[in-house]
Amino acid sequence: MIAMIVLAVIFAILAFWVLGIQKRLLNSRRRIKYAFSQMDIQFKRRYQLIPNLVEVAKGYMKHEREALEAVIIALNEAVMANSMACIHPLVGIAILHLAAAEDRLTVTLGRMFAIADACPDLQANQSMQKLTSELNDAENKITFARQAYNDCVVQYNQSMEHFPGPVIANMFGFHVAELMQVAEFDRSLVAQAAVA
Repeated sequence: MIAMIVLAVIFAILAFWVLGIQKRLLNSRRRIKYAFSQMDIQFKRRYQLIPNLVEVAKGYMKHEREALEAVIIALNEAVMANSMACIHPLVGIAILHLAAAEDRLTVTLGRMFAIADACPDLQANQSMQKLTSELNDAENKITFARQAYNDCVVQYNQSMEHFPGPVIANMFGFHVAELMQVAEFDRSLVAQAAVA
């Protein structure tokens, strides 16, 4: 009888321990989803600014239509990749695809700004200055949101590295999350690369 009680107590302790670890993983996963939603807000803000920038630049960069079209194509790819990642923020391939699309968008924006920097009339345009300032603000907010997302991902992944984390993660269907790693937007570096 005492042996049955001891076994029941041990089983109850193990069950609570396993459920506690599962709850921590669930909470970590929720934090990742929330952090992604904050990053998504900033991406969408950026996506709304870019067509306006391209529209202003069109009037001044008539001979550089290819660069402007490349920005719009990259923007559309980023918007689609972001939509997929919003649906599946914990699926690694969706995050990797979004990161790649964001990298392409950053590169094409950099090319557009490198060309725009060579056009003094465009630089003096009030709309261009305002939109550029707003885009830089959005880029800064994206950087902070991405860091918060990556911090949540690291914490979540670390909780599955040490025993019994991997066992419980497999038992309840938890998978490793991907970091959001993209190139940082820096106009000064782009301008230097264009000169070189």
